[in-house]
Amino acid sequence: MEFSRFTGKTLEEALQAAAAEKECSVEELAYTVTEEKAGFLGIGRTVEVEVWCEKDVRTFIRDYIQTYFENAGLDGTTEIEQDKDGFYRITVDTANNAILIGRAGKSLQAFNRLVKSAVSAQFRKRIRLLIDVNGYKQDRYEKLTRMAIRQARDVRRTKVDAVLDPMPADERKVIHNALADMKDISTKSEGEGAARRLHILYTPGKETE
Repeated sequence: MEFSRFTGKTLEEALQAAAAEKECSVEELAYTVTEEKAGFLGIGRTVEVEVWCEKDVRTFIRDYIQTYFENAGLDGTTEIEQDKDGFYRITVDTANNAILIGRAGKSLQAFNRLVKSAVSAQFRKRIRLLIDVNGYKQDRYEKLTRMAIRQARDVRRTKVDAVLDPMPADERKVIHNALADMKDISTKSEGEGAARRLHILYTPGKETE
């Protein structure tokens, strides 16, 4: 995917042209000035910019996943939503869910990292996203929540902290949120990369909102 380029006598003029073509506001644009010509005595001055907007990110993600499917001989459809914090939630519906998810979701984790790296490199900024396949992640979150609550109750009863198996950041966040308001229980993550684990801690007197 190539970025759209726009030229104007001023930066503002170039961005206005980009916003008009992309049907968005200037404030929604991200841009890089690629060329600036001063002209002679101020005459003929031009500014060229590379421009993209949120719609371009969606298009790139969808096209990238579709190309991946075609190259791997898989089929599937993709839906993309963006929340108010700029986080992209991507839902993939495919008949090849076992291949894409893999054992304990390992293939899905790798696919998620692949897409995240590709889109972040393309737009030269950190793009946050999460891919779910046929509702696997949602089911996983519900199971993790039930497991974490059981573990937390044991910690509170025995006053002995628990350490969970390594898991990705999105799953640790689900557990953290599930236990955030539990009396005498707190959570923290320790470790690096794929070995990062969540600790469920006995914390007597912890204040909750």
